[in-house]
Amino acid sequence: MAQFGGSSVLGTPKRWIFPTQGLAVRLFLTCWLIYSIHLATNTVREIYLALAIGDHLSFRVDDYANMHSDLFEKKGFGWHIGANPGASMLGAVPYFLSRPVIDRVVEKVNRSRAASGLKEPPQYNSPWPMAREFYREAWRRGLDVKFGLAAVVMQVFCMAPISAVGVVAMFYLLRRIFGSDRTGLLLALLYAFGTPVFFRTGFLNHNMILGHLSFMGFLAMWNPGESTRWGENRRYFLGGLAGGTALLLDYSGVVLLAILFCYGVVKAWEEKQVQHVIRKSATFALGAAGPILLLWLYQWQSFGNPFLPGQHWMLPVEWIDIGYQGFSLPQPELLRLLLVDYRYGLFATCPLLLIALLAPWFNRGVKKVLPTREFLVLMLVPLGLWLFCGGISYVRLQFNNGLRYLAPLLPFLFVSAAIVLVRLPRRVAYMFSIIAVMEAWSMAMYRDVERGVGVLDPLLHVFIGGFQLPALTVISRMSGQYGDYASLGVSPLPVFAVAVALICVIWWPGVSVPASTQTEEHTEFAALSH
Repeated sequence: MAQFGGSSVLGTPKRWIFPTQGLAVRLFLTCWLIYSIHLATNTVREIYLALAIGDHLSFRVDDYANMHSDLFEKKGFGWHIGANPGASMLGAVPYFLSRPVIDRVVEKVNRSRAASGLKEPPQYNSPWPMAREFYREAWRRGLDVKFGLAAVVMQVFCMAPISAVGVVAMFYLLRRIFGSDRTGLLLALLYAFGTPVFFRTGFLNHNMILGHLSFMGFLAMWNPGESTRWGENRRYFLGGLAGGTALLLDYSGVVLLAILFCYGVVKAWEEKQVQHVIRKSATFALGAAGPILLLWLYQWQSFGNPFLPGQHWMLPVEWIDIGYQGFSLPQPELLRLLLVDYRYGLFATCPLLLIALLAPWFNRGVKKVLPTREFLVLMLVPLGLWLFCGGISYVRLQFNNGLRYLAPLLPFLFVSAAIVLVRLPRRVAYMFSIIAVMEAWSMAMYRDVERGVGVLDPLLHVFIGGFQLPALTVISRMSGQYGDYASLGVSPLPVFAVAVALICVIWWPGVSVPASTQTEEHTEFAALSH
């Protein structure tokens, strides 16, 4: 197994069947495809702001007043969402580009409904009263089709490719750590489809985007492959840009911004020159300045104050009286729930990550594969986010949508888990991996963890009720709107069949493997049984 010496990689990772760049492209396309077919049409709060930006270049969501609990009105400034705008700004780009098609479809559907004399919405057979009421209200306003198409566009052309790029970044790091393209690819696929990344990529989600971008910013500053393509100044600028964007996405991003900055300072101190540290710190700050100024502009335009968050102006809700607008010092009860709650706890939704806690014992001595400085960052980010989110009283609201607040730590913690996983006996590693994929895939297919037995609920539904796809489930609940074809449900098997065929096309050149390559790949795969 290749190791790191200080911040350097000893040796070059062994290539597998394809050139490394070819593997990366195939990995990206595979993840993008699988994430896309598992899309959910959830109209989350970020979608409302994305629609407002795409439709009117405005931060006001007055058109959707009273349609979501996180929309509120500030007198004199209109309606806004109670969250940072970063994810909405990203989602607005593909929506704006697709507007000519979406607007035409929505106009045609609404005109057809008016001509048919329909005045009341058809039945929506959801088991959840709030979902039924939301559908009725959206139908009355003529927004149901628009919401659905916008959610599809934002997931397929924003959320899914961002997560796919995050998986590719993980692949490039892991191939360096373990000295093998094959090992890096297998572990990257486990990260993509065996962790809550799979679940959270189902719709536009600022928490997961924050994690991906921060992780890539960390890799840019670290430069584990010691590439000379980009200079050090550019890498510090990109690190600052990632940290500033993390804050634009969510205020929990301040943890990532602070850790990345401190890491940059410590790394720059290798030169033992104060001027060098100041220059690199200034370059980092310059990169972070753009997204932060954009956040301040948004808050000034939306609420009349550039520095106070949107949560400062929202209407009083449960737990808002604790600390500042529901934010306080870490609370022991919340810290416990974030880790082990049966509906959204980190280790309940992904038990595989428990082994990451053993990483300090595996990454030491002669078996050390990560330099101490970078390893500390990979451990400090999850710890910092856990403590920060442990002071947010609203984490209890995760009960109806699974792991959310701790999603940004997933890429950082997975690297530590991978260090342990490759040292386990092969059968044990396979067992952990299969269980992780089963749970993550079930949650991606059946996206409800609120009732019954929490994260086991999706597993039971899939194993007893069969495979599902969230978008097809929504269609099956629209009784009568698409004839009798969906009256007994919509099978995902044809979609899976097409997806498998496309994946075979993507990986087709690897079907025939020369004997010499087979021998080499078995040698590389031995890393998994160390």
